[in-house]
Amino acid sequence: MKLELKNLYDDFRDADTIKAYAKMIAQDAQKLENPINIMEVCGGHTHTIMKYGIPQLMPDNVNFIHGPGCPVCIMPKERIDHAYVLSMKEDVILVTLGDMIKVPGSNGSLQDARANGADVRFVYSPLDCIKIAKENLSKKVVFFAIGFETTTPMTAALINTVIKQNIENIYFHINHVTVPEAMKLLLESKNEEEKSNNKIDAFLGPSHVSVISGSKIYDEFPKEYNRPVVVAGFEPVDVMQSISMIVKQFVEKRCELEIEYDRLVSYDGNKKAQDLIEKYFEKVDIFKWRGIGNIPNSGLKLKDEYKEYDAEIIYKDILPTKEINDHKLCICGDILRGMAKPQECTIFGTACKPTTPIGSCMVSSEGACAAYYKYGNLLKK
Repeated sequence: MKLELKNLYDDFRDADTIKAYAKMIAQDAQKLENPINIMEVCGGHTHTIMKYGIPQLMPDNVNFIHGPGCPVCIMPKERIDHAYVLSMKEDVILVTLGDMIKVPGSNGSLQDARANGADVRFVYSPLDCIKIAKENLSKKVVFFAIGFETTTPMTAALINTVIKQNIENIYFHINHVTVPEAMKLLLESKNEEEKSNNKIDAFLGPSHVSVISGSKIYDEFPKEYNRPVVVAGFEPVDVMQSISMIVKQFVEKRCELEIEYDRLVSYDGNKKAQDLIEKYFEKVDIFKWRGIGNIPNSGLKLKDEYKEYDAEIIYKDILPTKEINDHKLCICGDILRGMAKPQECTIFGTACKPTTPIGSCMVSSEGACAAYYKYGNLLKK
């Protein structure tokens, strides 16, 4: 038999297995003392949950809260404006990952910038910058780096190569962010009466992030916040098994960190990748997440010894500094805390849709609102 990609994931999408887990979850959920709300932090999980109609399979006392989504979803307009301004310089080639192409800033998207004559290029690997730089020695190549812990090592590998090969026309605008800080902020958010205003009872931990960082970065959530975390794979069977593991924890009155995605995730993660990140990056005091706000220690920047490569320092005089608030009618902040669902937003599917996104949850296909817009017909009626 010829092995095809389909053979590798068929079992993880098997309908009978999914139904068996649904039955198991329903049986265990009967023993729950209270309903539980599970936040899937990563947009890849949101996409799977909505695409495969998983909410339809859940008992009434097991619900989903949709988390920050993806690095594109949380990118604030201020930083997109940085990319736009840099791209419009005649001697600059702006390079970034393809997901950034349609994300709007206050001046438009990078797709708009390219339509206006900017040299904007989208790559699958940051290392593609090497070839671009060597073929355009008279240009400055600025890599607009985005991503959670998943893609940070790729940027670090590019920096490492640039230094080793003494390439003088590649610069970096760093927008890498880290997941645990956003999880903490959502749990610690308060209303005007200084009471907790989130409804998060447990987390599905991101899978690709955890391959790099290891599950150890979630240790504090069961220990300090009394919130279980199960690191889950992206396939529907992975998600169903992970939900089952969370429900069992509540039934058995446990609160633990567990790994469902153990075929790729370990507790310690990829030490080589972590060392590379540690070599070139350090935390910033504050990084703004679109839809959530300023989150302390949640972003990365180049260490001072590499500031000669830092586009934010080199182009400081031309980069806009004005803070841009989220749209007044957007309720993405409430959606991310579990206080509202996407369809409760007054501009959902009208002024705000995938072709004209206004809120962070609609910006990328992995955002909660984008997933509801595409797969909303699979929701419980």
